[in-house]
Amino acid sequence: MSFETVGRPMEILLVEDSLVDARLTIEALKRGDVKHRLTLVRDGKEALAFLRREGSFARAPRPDLILLDLCLPGMDGREVLEQIKQDDALQRIPVVIQTASDAQEDMLRSEQLRVDGYVIKPIDMEKFILLVHRLRKFWHADVILPASN
Repeated sequence: MSFETVGRPMEILLVEDSLVDARLTIEALKRGDVKHRLTLVRDGKEALAFLRREGSFARAPRPDLILLDLCLPGMDGREVLEQIKQDDALQRIPVVIQTASDAQEDMLRSEQLRVDGYVIKPIDMEKFILLVHRLRKFWHADVILPASN
């Protein structure tokens, strides 16, 4: 049985304030042939409300992958990542940082918080697609159950 016929599309939460960068990520996912449903939120507070299913996000799907920008308005991605990793209900969701920051401090802090990937913008499409495919294999092997007959 192939992965294309099993389970459901990957649920991805994209936390990105730049519509240009969001569009590049969406295009990379399409080019990488990743079957997915994507939700875009534009800041850290909105991301946490979505993840915690608060307010207008009460019926939000639980994401299988979070693509998180570090430089967000208000609550930045570092704070969001820290709160995700401290929350028992959220900490197992893979998080990939997407940022323009190549600062060693940001990379080290993200690693300390057990981030699953770190991509520097502008996104290298090939590296990004390889990373998503690696996470998709993990997701299929450990998370998604086969569709029932």
